[in-house]
Formats: sequence, structure tokens, C-alpha cells
Amino acid sequence: MPVINRIADFSQDMAAWRQYLHAHPELGFACHRTAAFVAARLREFGVDAVHEGIATSGLVAIIEGNRPGPTIGLRADMDALPITEMTGAAYASTVPGRMHACGHDGHMTMLLGAARYLAETRNFAGRVALIFQPAEEYGGGAEVMVKEGVLDRFEITQVYALHNAPGTAVGAFYTTPGPIMAAVDEFHINITGRGGHAAMPHDTADPIVAAVGMVQAIQTIVSRNHHALEALVVSVTQIHTGSADNVIPEAAYINGTVRTFDRAVQQMVMARLAAIVAGQAASFDVSAALVYEIGYPATVNDPGCTAFAAEVARGVCADVTDDAMREMGAEDFAYLLEQRPGAYLFVGNGDTAGLHHPQYDFDDRAAPAGASFFARLVERALPLG
Repeated sequence: MPVINRIADFSQDMAAWRQYLHAHPELGFACHRTAAFVAARLREFGVDAVHEGIATSGLVAIIEGNRPGPTIGLRADMDALPITEMTGAAYASTVPGRMHACGHDGHMTMLLGAARYLAETRNFAGRVALIFQPAEEYGGGAEVMVKEGVLDRFEITQVYALHNAPGTAVGAFYTTPGPIMAAVDEFHINITGRGGHAAMPHDTADPIVAAVGMVQAIQTIVSRNHHALEALVVSVTQIHTGSADNVIPEAAYINGTVRTFDRAVQQMVMARLAAIVAGQAASFDVSAALVYEIGYPATVNDPGCTAFAAEVARGVCADVTDDAMREMGAEDFAYLLEQRPGAYLFVGNGDTAGLHHPQYDFDDRAAPAGASFFARLVERALPLG
């Protein structure tokens, strides 16, 4: 079964919505113009209610089916990235230094397409809660929406979401049961030594040498403290220090990311980082302070919901993988999946630039497939018969 005919009929409208959203990106929780556009379209479709101002600029829209029943939540993220666009598209970002480089414009469009169809047909027994969420990239908007009670307030029993996937055929789907995306943490190390003239290093406590020692030792966490067959990434991504060739600086800064699926592994990394920083600081006669910031948890799919969602996806496209490899990227939909069973899937975006790249663009041909998936999922999960 291909894309739903009715959704295919208004695919050009979907492309227009997406391209408008692409041209007007907003960041973080400040997605007010975006939310206003989404709310206006939803009201045009005739949804039963639009609840605005959740998590600052998020919203939840309700569509009632033809008979009573449970409520399924479908989520799309709304925020863009602080990147200067280089696509050259006619609908390129009109806001300098901001662009939809992760396809959230497409995610909103897919959910809007499903909303239009479901509001017209209402061929299900229950309710659909359409969750449009700000601040996925930075700020954990999903966590804020959970804390503000959207799951309980709207009696949501299951949750589902889609993300586009560059490098996968347009309209194809993939997912996996259990963990699908990693937890993401940050660490910050501030080293304070004793600066001085580079010609007289014996009079200094060099923070650069200490920083190099720490970075080298941090690499051993994955290679020597962790089972080789389990997933873990520890990456140092920034080192800042120094200002001149003849000056040993007073301080240095190290930053990095930790990606895990297991809380015990996360705790091990935290302990090893603390020991490495303290030990290296003592050996180089400097002081060092470690700040470890726990971020988004792992995104964990419910096995039963994942199998069901994959079956639904096969009704839209024959190319569906239900045992895909886990990814070390992170996603704040994890907060919703911590509270309710559900599944997170990817839909192919074709041979495009990668996510978070200045030449990335969502492929409008993928939107009808994603909208059809959401619509069929609701009809299959909440059957009238």
C-alpha cells in the first residue's frame, strides 16, 4: 500500500508549508512565529482544540475520532539551528545565521499532513494528541513539556515520532527495538597552573602539558576501562589555551561529549574522568575542576510498539528495516519514551547533505510518506471495528 491518496492530493500544499517554515527558522524555546503558523493551519483543518503556550512556545492539538477510546501522542520538533544556510534554495532562510539544518521543518509538515487527513476522516476510535515541541536541539523541550504535564493532562497512552534520514532512500523507514539513540552528556575541565616566560618553564606550572596529559588519558576510558563490544563514545572536542609563542599561559580549558546507552557505563565514565583529572592535575602540579553535565537520556523504543510501527510503515513503503543499528546521536524524545511506551523511527531523505550541514535540505517527497505513516498508525492502533 503506497502513500494515502488523499495525502498525495495535497502534497503540494505540504511542500508550501514546509518551505515557508524553512524560510523562517527560530531557535530553542522561542518558536513563536512557527507555532502561530502551525496553530493557524490546524484550525483551518478543523481540529477539536489547540492548546498553546506549553513549554513557552509549544502546542498540543486534539483530534477526536468517531468513537471514544485511548489517546495516542504524535510529536514533531519545531526549532532550527544557529547555522548560516548555503543551499541556495529559493525558500532559503531569511534569518541570518539560522536555518532548518536538521529537517524539523519537514517533521512539522509530516505531522500537519497527518492532522489534515485525520481531521477530515476521523476513521478511528479515540483521540490523537499532536505535540509540536520547541527546543529539541538545545534545552530539552520534551522534558519541559513532560514536566508541565502534557502526558497526564491529555491522557496520552503511547507516543510516536519520526526523524528524517539523509542517505536512506526517500520514503523508506528504519527503526529498532530497545535503545535506538544514545544518552548525551558534556564534560568541562578548567585547569589552573602558573604562567610565565616560555624560556623559563621551570618557574611555571604548565597547564598545556597538563591538558595534553588529561586528553591522552581520557582516551583510555573507552580502550581500557570499557568492554569492547558495548557502545560508548568519549570525545574531546575543544581545548582552549595560550595566546603567544613566548608565554606559558595561566589556564587551559577542555570540553567533550560522552555518549552511552547504559547508566552503569555512564557512571563508570564519570568516575574515571574524575580520577583522571585529579591524578593528572597532581602529577603536573596544577589545579583542575571537572564539571560533568548529564544531558538527554537514551532514546529507548518499546519492543511491542516498535514492531507495530514497523508493520504500519510497511503499509506505506516496502523498504522498512526493523533491526537497524543503534545510533550515538541523541534525541530529547527520550523523555517522552521514559514515561510512555512508543517508538521512534527514521524516514529516508534521499541522497542529501547530512544533518546539521549548511547545505542540508529536507526532501519534500518524503513528507507524504511520513504523514501517511502517522495517519495509518492512528487508524491501526485505534480501529473503529
